[in-house]
Amino acid sequence: MSETLFKQVNYTLGSLIEFIGLGQIGLPDLQRPFVWKDSKVRDLFDSMYRGYPVGYLLFWQNALVDGGRTIGADAKQKTPSLLIVDGQQRLTSLFAVVTGHKVLREDFDEELITIAFNPLEAKFEVADAATARDKMFLPNITAVLSKGADIFEIVSDYLEGLKSVRELSPEETKAAQRAINRLAQLGAFPFTALELAANIGEEQVAEVFVRINSQGKPLNQSDFILTLMSVFWDEGRSQLEAFSRKSKTPTVGDASPYNAFIEPSPDQMLRAAIGLGFKRGCSTSTPFCEARIFRQASSMWQGGGSSSTC
Repeated sequence: MSETLFKQVNYTLGSLIEFIGLGQIGLPDLQRPFVWKDSKVRDLFDSMYRGYPVGYLLFWQNALVDGGRTIGADAKQKTPSLLIVDGQQRLTSLFAVVTGHKVLREDFDEELITIAFNPLEAKFEVADAATARDKMFLPNITAVLSKGADIFEIVSDYLEGLKSVRELSPEETKAAQRAINRLAQLGAFPFTALELAANIGEEQVAEVFVRINSQGKPLNQSDFILTLMSVFWDEGRSQLEAFSRKSKTPTVGDASPYNAFIEPSPDQMLRAAIGLGFKRGCSTSTPFCEARIFRQASSMWQGGGSSSTC
């Protein structure tokens, strides 16, 4: 039997959130557009609440952990020892809801993801004006899931508010208490991650990425390439994203990349920059080829090496 390129590691939701917050797990999606709809985030929490599996995560051990850089603009306590190859949207959803962090939408507007919960019906909804008015709902599950939440106080306030508009039977009271406690216990929800070894190269990681996503809907390959940029050239990634953000908003009196006909995304800018820099295009559009080109480019930017063809 050949040696595997990965090991299996088990986490809980609580430990994942803690490692992301410290910076041990690099989650660059907090600084780039988040593409999931709120309804998909709602469904993710509903599945977890009902005890359904929500898929594997794929990490890559960071070979640069001793001298590398943290991911993202906000200061972290640690350099990431794990880079996310697959599962960025799920982890961004979880971190944003549990901690109350804002995400960037595709139009680069910052937005909170707010999920409401009806304990009596064990039902999740994307929060809106209706759930905010309805005493049947907890308006934001972040209050229950956040670190240090006082569950006794939350249950008491919920029951008091609901009793102000309707009578509650003893059975309903117990059902609401059980439901809120069950929601609070999602911090112990189990996740399984496959961690790729630090000594394998970008091409092997890209190959794993392609094979995992060859069935069903492929994950956006820009997630993989921009994650590499976050490690090897974070300044360049930030510049690409800043240019893309400014290209969507007209300005008056100042120079601007705004164009009424084109709104380039960061991965489109990256492909154009690499094609221009190497005076060529790539015959295939895969993470395997682009990862190789990007690594060659990053070596040249850092003062060494020459390019080769895909």
